[in-house]
Amino acid sequence: MGWFRKAAEQDDAGAQFNVGVFYEHGRGVAQDYAQAAAWYRKSADQGFAVAQYNLGALYARGEGVERDDFEALAWRRRAAEQGLALAQRALGSIYQEGRVAPRDYAQALAWYRKAADLGDPVSQSNVGVFYSEGLGVARDYGEALAWHRKAADRGYANGQYNLGVAYEHGLGVAQDFGAAMAWYRKAADQGHGPALNNIGGLYERGEGVAKDYAEALSWYRKAADIGVPWADYNVGVYYANGLAVSQDYAEAMAWYRKGAEKGSALAQYALGALYETARALRRTRPRRRTGIARRPRRGSRTPSTP
Repeated sequence: MGWFRKAAEQDDAGAQFNVGVFYEHGRGVAQDYAQAAAWYRKSADQGFAVAQYNLGALYARGEGVERDDFEALAWRRRAAEQGLALAQRALGSIYQEGRVAPRDYAQALAWYRKAADLGDPVSQSNVGVFYSEGLGVARDYGEALAWHRKAADRGYANGQYNLGVAYEHGLGVAQDFGAAMAWYRKAADQGHGPALNNIGGLYERGEGVAKDYAEALSWYRKAADIGVPWADYNVGVYYANGLAVSQDYAEAMAWYRKGAEKGSALAQYALGALYETARALRRTRPRRRTGIARRPRRGSRTPSTP
């Protein structure tokens, strides 16, 4: 940090920014958020866009400064107005979620579009979601597809997943299960949970591949292992109905419970139904036990924003 510090003390904005980075991340010096904020501010006051963004991030997290969402927004806006894609994306997220500023999908889309035009793949995917869901703009699956493809071609997993969803359901493009599988696999290779789950769905239904319940279950388990709640539900269904495994209601209940505790409405319903079935069976023995009714076709039809 020595030479950066010397230049920073002579008011070089880039050096001041770098000194801030060293203090923020503890590189060659004890981590000190207050020092990081001080050096970022010196650089930011000279108009250095990345320093403005980083200072805003410290305000948003309350690191080295008292947390102040409005100050965070102000610094990020300064960076965004200078053309920093990361800051533009952050503003898009703020307006989309209604944090600090009132929710405004048109404003969110405008900021995402600026970042997307600069090649930011996350923003490109988000623009695609806005078009597919009609947020702040008329719904247009063709336009959504074009933006998802831009993100996917840059290797962004959520863009690849969204492109897979479009091909699976024929949104803005002819339905093509083979193409859906190919894009899901690209996303899955990066550990994208919903893509792992949707590959399981294609194997279960035999769409684009030969129907294979054992293969479907293996993909559902992979998705469940990284926290996808509806994948927990899917594994539970397999145990409840004896698909590729021996029927096991206790195991089904355990998987439903996992999904239910993560907020899956399907898992919550199935868990309640399984309890009710058990109660009914206790009241009417020796009636033969029956499994939970099969659920409707799975797989998100609407791409989701990361």
